[in-house]
Amino acid sequence: MEPKREVGINGASAELLCGAQSAGGRSGGRCLHRLLRSADRPTGVLLGGIRMVVKVAEFMQVSGRRAHEAPPRLARLGSFGSYRSGQDTVTGERRSRDIVAARGKRAFDFSVALVFLLSLAPALLLIAAFIKGTSRGPALFRQKRYGINGELFEIWKFRTMYMALGDQQGVKQTRDNDPRVTPFGRFLRRTSLDELPQMVNVLNGDMSLIGPRPHVPGMLAGGVLYEELVPTYHQRHVIRPGITGLAQVSGFRGSTEDAEHAKARVDYDLLYIETWSFILDLRILFLTGWRELTGGTGY
Repeated sequence: MEPKREVGINGASAELLCGAQSAGGRSGGRCLHRLLRSADRPTGVLLGGIRMVVKVAEFMQVSGRRAHEAPPRLARLGSFGSYRSGQDTVTGERRSRDIVAARGKRAFDFSVALVFLLSLAPALLLIAAFIKGTSRGPALFRQKRYGINGELFEIWKFRTMYMALGDQQGVKQTRDNDPRVTPFGRFLRRTSLDELPQMVNVLNGDMSLIGPRPHVPGMLAGGVLYEELVPTYHQRHVIRPGITGLAQVSGFRGSTEDAEHAKARVDYDLLYIETWSFILDLRILFLTGWRELTGGTGY
């Protein structure tokens, strides 16, 4: 077997193994030099246990793009629903297909969020009562995050920290065994139940079920501002942020103190945007549910 090579939009992630799948199942495919020789041909890649067919040329070309330029698919379909005229030369048939797909994604998000909130309302109220009964303060935590097109919106989460120790700005990231987290909050984080109120954000149209996770403005990665570490950072804001995403099911979640992991997150976010499909969303949803049921990794 030939040696392992790596390729990534921002210099991290997306391992491409020569002739074999990696032991962790995170990615697979051919050697980089072979991929580049056949860059226009679709190539199978395993990311987070999801086999996707991507054109390596489309994946690689984002690396040379300036921070303010959107990838080609995003130029055609800016906000997964609002077509940007004059920014492409694709056929009317292709444009209509993209718009229909985007509206289908929004309809799916709305339907799932509505059914979820109606069916699990008693459980959500019970969690809120436990939060109120175990620590002082409101049951919900609200915070400004980056949304679509970089606009700020107010995200909803179950409160997991003591009110006096919480960080409303979100600059100080949560760590393992963080003393700011309440005992019940630690359970909510480990099982990701603290994220459930974001179904309201999905219902309101601020978020999607699947997409790049929303970050707070001024978020640090590797000790510096995220946009300074990763020039393509703001490209991830051209679609609605998600409750879960390709980066999360591929193992990149939690703290962004490690610069390489922080770069990898954006790599996976942009790869998701470039290769989005309804089937991909379903697979990410399935993997998210399976991994949370078999042992959550939040803290």
